[in-house]
Amino acid sequence: MPVRIAADELRDAATRIFAASGVPLEDAALVADSLVRADLWGHQSHGVLRVGWYVDRIRSGVMRPETKIETVSDLGAVMTLDGHDGVGQVITAHAARAAVERAGRHGVGVVAVRNSNHFGTAAYFTRMAPPRGQIGILTTNSSPAMAPWDGRGKLVGSNPWSIAAPLDGDRQMVLDIANTAVARGKIYLARNRGTHIPDGWAVASDGTPTRDPEEALLGTVLPMAGHKGYGISVMMDVLSGVLSGSGFGSLVNGPYQSEHPGRSGHLFMALDIAAFGPPDEFEERIRALVTELKSGSREGAEEVRYPGELEALAEERNLAEGLLLPERTLTDLRRVADSLGVEVLVDR
Repeated sequence: MPVRIAADELRDAATRIFAASGVPLEDAALVADSLVRADLWGHQSHGVLRVGWYVDRIRSGVMRPETKIETVSDLGAVMTLDGHDGVGQVITAHAARAAVERAGRHGVGVVAVRNSNHFGTAAYFTRMAPPRGQIGILTTNSSPAMAPWDGRGKLVGSNPWSIAAPLDGDRQMVLDIANTAVARGKIYLARNRGTHIPDGWAVASDGTPTRDPEEALLGTVLPMAGHKGYGISVMMDVLSGVLSGSGFGSLVNGPYQSEHPGRSGHLFMALDIAAFGPPDEFEERIRALVTELKSGSREGAEEVRYPGELEALAEERNLAEGLLLPERTLTDLRRVADSLGVEVLVDR
């Protein structure tokens, strides 16, 4: 049965767990917030479901709890960082802040990252740019999850990417997608919920379509939009892994295992809107775009939503009502906490 829990309670529990694993308290709070925020946005595949995986990677030594970031090169608007197998969220937040700061000085800031780890949901970091009057763009690569188009075997990652732009006030237009038909975390979430997955998400190890999440996890995830999803994913790997000097293709390892370093690469780009034209004109134009989109609502159907609006509505609702999480997710969280000797207030 699903269990309802307050976001603050969940955030505190995750922070305690990471801190007990050796992650400095400030960094532990950042990672916990990124995961709980994903749950609030309605993306439980990238939420506290992942706490145990991260802890296992820290325990095995393939992810370092204390993140030491090295500046490989710094040319002003462009820089490259080496995360040295530190915590993905901590490395990516550092890269985002550096890109935003450089965009404020140069109009654009581009930060490449090598030797990082899974960072949760990309939108958590691109959303850092709009409050500074900027557009944030983030690409990353991930462990192989799908086969090349017309090929076989896991050789291509879902390689997600996100774009966030200011709208008005605190509102943002945000896109955050993987290039597979679905993020692999959603298959894990279906397993936790004890439900089947929809047709078109994945195939079993023998290449036959499956709705069983266990079979899907042993097989391959299908690309979104056929060959287009495959092509976009490969090019995101070029930006994230090849360009940054990090792992790419089969050299990238995901958070689902604890035997190998992640070697994930990222590329964060910040564009200062004032460098392209008056910010008030940009706001007027993007609001006009939203108005036009919403004018296409069909009679009797729900209102058309701009990218990121559903997440904003979900966050407002979940903050008021509490998060409804699968019982297995909280059971796993309690088990990890117990193994670390941590008391967390998530038992029901």
